[in-house]
Amino acid sequence: MSFMYNPFPYDDPRAVNRPALPKKTVEAVVAGTPKAAAALAGDIVSRLKAAPGRNIVVGFDGYATADWTRMVNLLSQQLLGKGIELDVVAFTEVLKSEQEIADMINPNLEWDTSKDPSLLFGRLIERDYADMFDAAKFAAFKQRLEALRAPAATGRVLLVYGSGCLVDEVRGLYDIKCYFDVTPKEAILRIRRGQFANLGDKVAAPANRVIRRCYYADFEMGVRHRGKLLRGELLDYYMASDRPDHIHMIPMEALSDIFRSLACYPFRCKPVYLEGVWGGTYVKKLRNLPDTMRNCAWVFDLIPMEVSIVVEAGDEKIDFPYFSFVQKEGEAIMGRPCVEKFGGYFPIRFNYDDTFHSNGNMSIQVHSGAKYNQEHFGELGRQDESYYVVVAGQDAKTFVGFRDGADTEQFIRDIKLADTEYKPVDYLKYVSYEDSKPGLQVMLPAGTIHSSGRNQVVLEIGSLTIGSYTYKLYDYLRADLDGKPRPIHTWHGERTLAYERTTSWVRSNIVQQPRTVREGDGWAEKIVGEHDLLYFTLRRLEFEKRIEDDTCGKFHVLTLVDGERIRIRSVAQPERYFDAEYMDMVVVPADMGRYVIENLRTEPISVHKTMLKDGFDKE
Repeated sequence: MSFMYNPFPYDDPRAVNRPALPKKTVEAVVAGTPKAAAALAGDIVSRLKAAPGRNIVVGFDGYATADWTRMVNLLSQQLLGKGIELDVVAFTEVLKSEQEIADMINPNLEWDTSKDPSLLFGRLIERDYADMFDAAKFAAFKQRLEALRAPAATGRVLLVYGSGCLVDEVRGLYDIKCYFDVTPKEAILRIRRGQFANLGDKVAAPANRVIRRCYYADFEMGVRHRGKLLRGELLDYYMASDRPDHIHMIPMEALSDIFRSLACYPFRCKPVYLEGVWGGTYVKKLRNLPDTMRNCAWVFDLIPMEVSIVVEAGDEKIDFPYFSFVQKEGEAIMGRPCVEKFGGYFPIRFNYDDTFHSNGNMSIQVHSGAKYNQEHFGELGRQDESYYVVVAGQDAKTFVGFRDGADTEQFIRDIKLADTEYKPVDYLKYVSYEDSKPGLQVMLPAGTIHSSGRNQVVLEIGSLTIGSYTYKLYDYLRADLDGKPRPIHTWHGERTLAYERTTSWVRSNIVQQPRTVREGDGWAEKIVGEHDLLYFTLRRLEFEKRIEDDTCGKFHVLTLVDGERIRIRSVAQPERYFDAEYMDMVVVPADMGRYVIENLRTEPISVHKTMLKDGFDKE
């Protein structure tokens, strides 16, 4: 799943990457907003001295929810201390009216609660920032910047701030170009704290409405714009700005060095943790999550559009959006065929679903396929999933497919009555299940009815979608953590269910017996799940001491599902490694080639491995 509406405000300190960085790169990072403002002011003063009478135009662009306030004020203080006045312009001045922007975006959002009870869904916007500009206002703004190119008696400094201010049409008119990036979790938390209104809005709508519009519009426009700036190295300074009082200001050349170095190592992203009505306790205890968490339902270890990646640079730990890294170093991370096939997106997502010692199952649900997603949501493709059981307690079950002979038409009638008349459904009469045990792999191609039962932890692996097209069909008549009834999505659900996928089909197709593909002395690689309906293959590496592998130009994602600690390192350059602990997920970049996994303890090891299937780019 994706769509991070309620991330828990906690930063996991364990997920830190330590690539070897050049000394000049580390020294180029300016840590702390006051120091960054002083350094930027110094750059401005140097430029003014180098060309007397020249005006300087500075642009502060940034991702949705970027907070420029402290930096603007501190920069103004620094310049005034040097006798230089700073003129400041909010880029929002060039936008169309609030109503005009709403009229462009609202048709992309679902407003029919019979189809979408919680107003979660929409269609990905195909517009860009330039479509949001008032033509006359933008023309006047551009003329103002152009006028500043002319020599002046005394050089002036103009600062423009706002998302989109570095668009193609005016980017060449800036002398200093800065981008304030924000990690996905922090962006959502800022919305929850009332610190952000959607582009063009004067005041914020209710948080869930703001977030929904962000996923389909604000974030979409921001991601495309940011990608162009990073790939083209069109910035002077990149600001890692999750902490407005401790911004990391990084020159573009240094940022490129950091990302390029990181892409040469196995790496781990920083997880995001979310509570849920069916949430369990296993991960909470394993990772020492805060006592204030009621439970931990979802662990977003590698949801590409939702997580961040922390890099240690000297004494500083810098938190970057993972997708910013992917946008800059996509070919090294994923390989060119993958970048071309999936439009630069990281094409597989990973998370844990924890129902261990919880009060119930996940909802009975289904996801939609490529044609449906593209027609209804403008999405990138189908939403396939899979469950790998990592931990299973007493009587744990994984629900998948309909029972042979089940009356599926009656099932649809029953779940609709449950939704409208609060009548319980005997779901076991309709939905099949497999008894869960560690190592069970269940594939869940789009259209397959499924659920993770209580008392287990599953590694969920899914295909690429920006949104989350999870249609809850039955949720046991329970309320959510906020006390409100959980939304049911029978309108979409009944249109996307593959009713023919019954117990017999499931056991012949998507619950498979492991089969060995290669083995040696003390090690083996087994396929635990592979099907024509999924573009990725699911493997398990089993070994006592070590096992070697080769990316062959495709990224691998490794999860330590049994064992205590391993080291994943390059064969050619052994100093490039990452040490992973139980249940950590590590990406081995496509460019790494041959690598080895070593057991750093004594017990046997099992590593779950996911990669794109051979020929994925031809499908």
